[in-house]
Amino acid sequence: MLPFDFHPRTRIIFGPDTVTQIGELARDLRMQRILLVTDPGIVAAGHAGRVQELLDPTTRSITVFDTVHENPTTRDVDACLAVARAADVDGIVGLGGGSSLDVAKGCNFLLTGGGVMSDYWGVGKATRPMLPMIAVPTTAGTGSECQSFALIADEKTHQKMACGDPKAAARIALLDPRLTLTQPPRVTAATAVDALAHAVETAVTSKRTPLSLLFSREAFRQIHGALGRVAAQPDDVEARGAMQLGAAFAGLAIENSMLGAAHSAANPLTAHYNVVHGEAVGLMLPHVVRFNSAAADASEGYAQLAMSCAAQNGGAAKGGRAVDDLVGCIESLLDGAGIPRSLEAHGVPRDAIGMLADEAARQWTVRFNPRTVGAEQFARLYEEAYGAG
Repeated sequence: MLPFDFHPRTRIIFGPDTVTQIGELARDLRMQRILLVTDPGIVAAGHAGRVQELLDPTTRSITVFDTVHENPTTRDVDACLAVARAADVDGIVGLGGGSSLDVAKGCNFLLTGGGVMSDYWGVGKATRPMLPMIAVPTTAGTGSECQSFALIADEKTHQKMACGDPKAAARIALLDPRLTLTQPPRVTAATAVDALAHAVETAVTSKRTPLSLLFSREAFRQIHGALGRVAAQPDDVEARGAMQLGAAFAGLAIENSMLGAAHSAANPLTAHYNVVHGEAVGLMLPHVVRFNSAAADASEGYAQLAMSCAAQNGGAAKGGRAVDDLVGCIESLLDGAGIPRSLEAHGVPRDAIGMLADEAARQWTVRFNPRTVGAEQFARLYEEAYGAG
């Protein structure tokens, strides 16, 4: 039996148009001076303006920080912090993808506890209560709305720092699938593949529990079943809802089981060659799955996902090893989403593999991979991925 200690910290509200409840929910949390953290794309889509109206600015002040960058760094958090301090805010709303939600949480760490972001690198470093936060995701990807971690890169070194504390978790996650309708197709695909990778990795990590496995498997089922539908019909709200739920469930799985080597391999690709995070994770995932399948426990976990994939495709597995069926399923989804499956196609030079492998071996998620993996193994994984697909 795998022990666990599950303490739900975030109230999850799901359904079309649930964003209309945000004003009432903010009042319930006694928010009066609200910081709205978002990005320029969300502003352009009209979501930020609508949320401001729903928060009822006649009874509380709303300060907007809307310059969050993709893959945020300590510079984003510091800029957000300056705005929050000037407005003396007492509550935070994070609106957007994982980047906005991470910056909102990062700002909360520094606003309430002082110091710099690296002071909170790790788990449980917050010493003071944090401001109440409402997370409103506009993508179906990171699952940050259901996690107590802020993933922030150091502005100078590009090292990603996972800063987690139970106090950092959003009090409320508002999942409104209509907010995801404005995502460009490439963003929809990349974020969905990221969420799918979360489901696959959390199903086999060394920290997995019976509870996290429930979230992992349901996340995989929801995302796998909906991704093709959304690609074919982007305005399918029901399918969008399934993807958003899947991403949130995968976030809950991460909260309870962490991630593995696919994310460790992806982070240096994003830091050095600007490969979109979801695409980087997606192209490395099949190779990591094959590598990990040599571990009996991981192989069993992958077999469960393969059966889910086969059932949704209307039949039994194709035969042979379950890991082959799962890899085929993942690669089919990558192809359907239009994501190239080779490092070469993403402009990564072959002579960078040594450097990438060294950095991947230093990533925090590598500790939870079901098989020990170091720079030598990462180099082989990158070599496999270089001309794949």
